Amino acid sequence: MMTYPRVMTIAGSDPSGGAGLQADIKTISACRCYASSAIVALVDENTRGVYGVHPVPPEFVRGQMRSILDDVGTDAVKIGMLHSAELIHTVRDTLDLYPDIRDIVLDPVMVATSGDPLLQADAVATLRDTLMPRCRVITPNIPEAEILLGRRIAGENEMPDAARELAASGVSVFLKAGHLASETVTDIFYNAEEDTIHILPSRRLSTPNTHGTGCTLSSALASGLALGFGLTRAAVFAKEYITGAIEAGARYHIGGGHGPVHHFHNLW
Repeated sequence: MMTYPRVMTIAGSDPSGGAGLQADIKTISACRCYASSAIVALVDENTRGVYGVHPVPPEFVRGQMRSILDDVGTDAVKIGMLHSAELIHTVRDTLDLYPDIRDIVLDPVMVATSGDPLLQADAVATLRDTLMPRCRVITPNIPEAEILLGRRIAGENEMPDAARELAASGVSVFLKAGHLASETVTDIFYNAEEDTIHILPSRRLSTPNTHGTGCTLSSALASGLALGFGLTRAAVFAKEYITGAIEAGARYHIGGGHGPVHHFHNLW
């Protein structure tokens, strides 16, 4: 019998379909992997903003994770929005029950594309000190990296050092440059296991359709790892996938705010 490359996403929902759990499942599927999910929150949002978050009790999140991992199993894990310190501890403690699972990608979601906060302020240190060391890769954007570091990142020339500093716990870092004012988007991938910096440039498009780009990139990276790619190849795979999704999605109109990328651009 054949087997699927499997990716489990731990994330909140997005009823508009562009970010969160829905974006993760679309991305994982488009990347030829089998998606399973543990829902951490029901989020009331659309392309214009976030209007409410209904948290799932941490013990119920633990139950979902264990049900998946004890039956379906997984080859990689993608972690998205974790809104509280209690939930972060729950996810970390549950993953520790499965020490063989090492390919864990954390998107340290703190603020939505619309600017709405998604992580409680007192949970930042818990995310940094408790969960990040358990992960293999983190994928912060510039504002998230600045919060984690406690200092500003002034420009592209500071990104390699910032990535290395974020990797202090041994985690590799995909640092996204989309928030910088520049003609190109030059992301940095620091492979902590090889102590190598990789420059990943792409042209900048003028499009409002950037809703869920962080969710999409981290899910593609987790999918690359599930497919058996090495760290750097998985990072390049994710960069190529998100670049294609943004370029294809720019041609569409959905909603009145930040529309989604085209998750199935490689299929239709």
